[in-house]
Amino acid sequence: MATLGQKPTIYTILKRKVYVTLEPMKKGTWRIMVPITTEDLLKDIRGNRVTFHDCSIEDRLLLLTFPLLTIPDTPGFLPISSPTGSQLMASWDTCVVSSVVLVTNMETFQTNDSFRTWTRVRVPPNILSDDERQSVVDVSISRDGIFFLIHGILYFKSFHDFIRLGRISNLPDGGIIGIATRKWCWTKYLFKAIGRRSNMVVWTENEVYLGYIFLKFARIITTIELKTLLNLSSAATLTIHNVEYTGHPLEIAVLLNYCTICTLTKKILMVIYNEDTKQWAFQDFILDVPTDSFLVPYFTFSAMPGLLLWDKHRIYYYYNNFTITGILQTPAGNRNLSLLANDSIIHEVFLDYFGNILIKMENNMIFYSKINVRDMVRLHLWAENITRTFFFQTPSGQSYLLHVFDNGTLYVQEYPLRLEIESIGFKTKDKCPYTAFHNNVAGSFYLLDKGEVLTLWAQIVYPENVGLYTIVESYGPKILQEKHQIHYEIAFGYCTKTLILTFFQSINYEGVDDYFKLQDQNTGLVLVQFRPSAYSRRCPIAQRVFQIAVGCDAKKFIAVKGFSKKGCFRHDFSYVIEKSYLRHQPSKNLKVKYNWNEYGCPLRLDFTAKFQPLIQLFDDNGYVNDVEANFIVWEIHGRNDYSFNNTMKQSGCLNVAQTWKSMTEINKHLPLEEAWGPENYKHCFSYGIGKAGDLNQPYEIINISNNNHIFWPMSHSGMYVFRVKIVDPNYSFCNLTAIFAIETFGVIPSPGAYLVASFLFVLMLLFFSILVLSYFHYMRIYRRYIYDPLHKPRRKRKKN
Repeated sequence: MATLGQKPTIYTILKRKVYVTLEPMKKGTWRIMVPITTEDLLKDIRGNRVTFHDCSIEDRLLLLTFPLLTIPDTPGFLPISSPTGSQLMASWDTCVVSSVVLVTNMETFQTNDSFRTWTRVRVPPNILSDDERQSVVDVSISRDGIFFLIHGILYFKSFHDFIRLGRISNLPDGGIIGIATRKWCWTKYLFKAIGRRSNMVVWTENEVYLGYIFLKFARIITTIELKTLLNLSSAATLTIHNVEYTGHPLEIAVLLNYCTICTLTKKILMVIYNEDTKQWAFQDFILDVPTDSFLVPYFTFSAMPGLLLWDKHRIYYYYNNFTITGILQTPAGNRNLSLLANDSIIHEVFLDYFGNILIKMENNMIFYSKINVRDMVRLHLWAENITRTFFFQTPSGQSYLLHVFDNGTLYVQEYPLRLEIESIGFKTKDKCPYTAFHNNVAGSFYLLDKGEVLTLWAQIVYPENVGLYTIVESYGPKILQEKHQIHYEIAFGYCTKTLILTFFQSINYEGVDDYFKLQDQNTGLVLVQFRPSAYSRRCPIAQRVFQIAVGCDAKKFIAVKGFSKKGCFRHDFSYVIEKSYLRHQPSKNLKVKYNWNEYGCPLRLDFTAKFQPLIQLFDDNGYVNDVEANFIVWEIHGRNDYSFNNTMKQSGCLNVAQTWKSMTEINKHLPLEEAWGPENYKHCFSYGIGKAGDLNQPYEIINISNNNHIFWPMSHSGMYVFRVKIVDPNYSFCNLTAIFAIETFGVIPSPGAYLVASFLFVLMLLFFSILVLSYFHYMRIYRRYIYDPLHKPRRKRKKN
């Protein structure tokens, strides 16, 4: 393979990252290092376009997750199962579809690899009776473990424990009639840093509870409260029929039984709860059914709410936010599937991300439809009518049937759905109205901050005179503006229509009185969908659904260029800030212990060097750009013995600009770091903003182009720990701050007054001491020579 030029490369599906091998092939094996992240699990292994024995090497999808553990089969534990004669029930991890728990009427099985291997899930003895162990009516799997619903009580099986959930978990001790988890994977629906999102919903006839991680539950509504919200008669009967997560990651739909005289029929109503806004919304949905009917909801993977609803015999559809409704029927007009399936009833309705709908009857007869298509066709039989089967999907999107035999063995069979669709479509002469549908939607999630623009395109190619176009549907808060451009071409009998769509916001947050309220009103999560205006069952993937979140990216941060937390020698030390250098003039000097983990490595600067911080923006992919917005700095320990070289006049101010002194005087009740920020920033470049005054004051606002620098005192050196904050209100929804430290050096410290006085005193004392000693020294010499002449005459020698 290598001699033919083969060399694999790994592409990630969601973030579009590429990983290649950095080492030569060893013993026929390539090694590629790929990080594991919960937001980019699906990978695509692609090779060079070479052939082997006239066959091309196929690309392959794989799911690369963190290690997933299956609950061990402990010796001595007993099986837990559904009632005798019941059909299969299953639950799978929304974002790791290979992780499945399956409940049969003999055993419960768990797999993490789409039933290539599996283990039995059993429970300790002496906790449940034999009848309770064989009475599982619902099951749900989560990252915490497996939930079983037995006789109105919720039990939890983890790697180590099997416990009963009740009052200790803020759940009722009985009367629970259903549990549900999300059906669609939105890996980034937790787009806000504040607040938590549920991972399951539990309900009784009169109460709804949301479940969170660590087995925490909270009641959100009762039927008494719903009667008040819906203005229903107090004499009417209102109970909870069923609950399901919608296609929107933050919404939960509650189906309600409503009747005044509950004898033959009842009405099914629907309300939707939004976890973000905590609001309940009544839907334009009313369905009259017999009182003994039970309906199962399943929301489709679409932007506008789409719903399939079924009882034992028929499938109801509600598309395009409940505006297109009806009952799925065959081309011959039959709506009752039991009449077409030898009186068998509906067992499972399976939907995938491509819009396919598979309806499996209890006798294994299969019907097929597609979302937004209003009829269905019968597919070939793939299993005997006495074999219990269930539809699942692999991480690569391949459907498969799991067969469970009476002896307790499992058999996995790949189901060629696309081939079945083509086969049936060939017989029914069904054709796709378009030739191709393309778009540049690279991922399922986009996050827009202030000032950012998202531009996408969708293109449809179709035969001339058909008249198709691309439909754009959005669902969620009305916080985005859209700009459309359409390009049209026709050549060789085919038309090409390209839609260019731009999403943006044009809100000015500067100078508003309700800054935080305005921000909250313009943040949220919007679902958007591109799809052709017409299609059929034989069309390939005919839709693209994605999220646009407007708000703060929790993984976005800023840093000051040139500063790092690595590469410097760390040692414990403290320093003292003289009280006269502190902003609030305390009575004592301030001793500070340097925190290396928080402050990082300090930059040493000569006291004559001016300094302008260069702010850089980063996200989870690394460096983004240099920040051009206005920012402010302050010394976190309260020092104010520094200043700025630009004055307000030099910076072009027409009125007095904001300063730390003015802002702290206005906001005395706030801590220093909250006194000034984007919520109250106002520029000084207009006569209508601010007040006239002395413009020769230092201008304390910095940006990349105003050449405003920090300069240091000439009289002393010191250690400064600064925090920087972006104050431009139109830059980001995030509160972007960073910290850096600077140590100045080079100043010869001036002596104190006592030291100078002492030195002068010693110097004067020494001087006078020398004078006195000199006086006595010279007086002694004078006295000696006053009696003795200085020069004695020399005597003459006698001659012999």
